[in-house]
Amino acid sequence: MSAVCQVLGTKPGFGHSISHSHVRTKRRFNPNIQRKRYWVPSLGRFVTLNVSTKGIKTIDRRGIDVVVAEIRARGEKI
Repeated sequence: MSAVCQVLGTKPGFGHSISHSHVRTKRRFNPNIQRKRYWVPSLGRFVTLNVSTKGIKTIDRRGIDVVVAEIRARGEKI
């Protein structure tokens, strides 16, 4: 599963881990991606999305029908 949110498009960030001796090594900050299943009344079926936790809050606020319509308008297959 890729670390990209289907709702917000959140991707991993990159930076450095800094040790006590201040040696820097590359690291990756992954978003908190969850695989979540939603019932979409307009489609009459369940849809499984890879969503970040912030994306889950966005769906709760705006509604699953609106969010799924935007995803489909972008051309993503659901």
